[in-house]
Order: sequence, then C-alpha cells, then structure tokens
Amino acid sequence: MTTFLKMHGLGNDFVIFDGRTFPVPVDPAAARAIADRKRGIGCDQVIVMESAKNGAAAFMRIFNADGGEVESCGNAARCVAHLLMAERESDRIEIATSGGPLLCRDAGYGAVTVDMGVPRLDWREIPMAQAVDTVSFALPVPGFDEPALQAAAAVSVGNPHCVLFVRDAEKAPVATLGPLIERHPWFPSRTNVEFVERIGESRLRMRVWERGAGITLACGTGACAALVAAFLRGLTGRKAQLLLDGGELTIEWRESDDHVLMTGPASFSFAGEVNLPALVADS
Repeated sequence: MTTFLKMHGLGNDFVIFDGRTFPVPVDPAAARAIADRKRGIGCDQVIVMESAKNGAAAFMRIFNADGGEVESCGNAARCVAHLLMAERESDRIEIATSGGPLLCRDAGYGAVTVDMGVPRLDWREIPMAQAVDTVSFALPVPGFDEPALQAAAAVSVGNPHCVLFVRDAEKAPVATLGPLIERHPWFPSRTNVEFVERIGESRLRMRVWERGAGITLACGTGACAALVAAFLRGLTGRKAQLLLDGGELTIEWRESDDHVLMTGPASFSFAGEVNLPALVADS
C-alpha cells in the first residue's frame, strides 16, 4: 500500500505522494486512475514529491487528471510548501519544478506566499506556434463572436496561459470555449484558459479551464497570468485580489524585480493508503 495526502487550494484538489525516500510508481496511466472521481481517489492533479538535486526541499512532479505531466501548479505549490515547512520547522523553503524554482514562505493564518518568478511574454517562451503581440492578439476560434476574442493575451508562468477579458465571467462560455482554445493549433503545448472580468481597480473575477483537467475551482498560475495581463492592459495596478470559483488569491507583480507573488490558503482534507497496481489494473 502507498500512503497519500489529499489537499486543496481553494478547491483545486490534489493527491500528494512522498517519493523522496522510496520511489512512487506514478506514470500517466496511474495518474488517470488516481484522479478518477468515481473509481479512484479523485483530484484535479496528482503530485509526487521527489528528492531535489539543486538544494531545494523537494522536486514537485505534477500530473493533470488526463495523465499529462505539466510544468508548474501554483495551488499545489502552496500545499506542498505547507507540508515541507512544517516538516522542516521553517517559514521558508524552495520547491523545484520543471517550470523553474518556486520560493515559498509562510504568510500566516494558514496561507502561503509563492514567488512564481518572472512571467514570460515572448511568444516563443509560452510557447506559441507563430509570432504575435502576446499582450493583445486576435485568436481565430470559429463560431464565437465574443469581442474579448479580439483581445486575447498569452502569458507563461512556468506553464502556458491564454487570458480572455470578458464582460461577465459568470456567463462566459468556459465549458465550450475553454477546450477549443486549450487545443488551438497556436498553442503547440496546449494551454490553460482564463476568463477574466474586471470588477474594480484592484479586483478581478476569474473562471478557468485548466489544460488536462477541465473546469476547476481555482488555478494559481492562471490567477498570476490574469493579473499580469490586466496590468499590461491598464485594467489594474500591480496588485489585485482574484476572485475564483473556490475563493480568493492575492497576486502581486512586484515592480522591483518583476517577480509574481501569489498568496492564498493551503488546506488538508485527509490521509489514506492506496494499492496503486490494483487501482491501475481496475481502471
């Protein structure tokens, strides 16, 4: 049997395995079986903590519910950081990811701040299949006439994001437009899709379609991408509250070094054990 923890950040939920001492055999097929909400444990992402080779507290591997391994996850980083800081009795730790290092600190009252680094705006770094002005570009999606499609923005926060500013986030076609943009040929690595409504000078409402997971209650890197795009459009300042389906995140694009800081809760749900070979065989 393999032990796991179930945690969430604003309802964006994770099954977390500790593979630092003994390897945990999670591959795409296992991740899909674990994430299945009817036959498995159920989650948006599967996380495996592994030993880091660069002095970081751990390397965080991230699998989406569809089994795809991805570069970064802000909400998962807060959860993993919460565990590692408690383990080390420290208020600051570093997590390594394939999307880059994440510096994390205790923000008090159960919250964690993650330094997501410098956002990438060059079309090649996101990546995109062709050269565009990533702050504002027309994205050809047949069958949709929403004016926001004429002003999409693309940002990488360790993983790719396409941000759409809409009049009403509650009425945004997240379930229909999200998957079309996720797999749009302009995004060769696929993309997360944010639907963002400005509701004040320092407040944004955001709903999200996550690459490989679908509609989720929250996306930390998506919130970071939304704030960066909103600031570049002149819609907000460098710091704002992001209201997601699962709750609020505070995002700041720090002027001194251009690093994006994300602050929000990390919550424990339960612990358990799973027979991974049997689960995969039955899926």
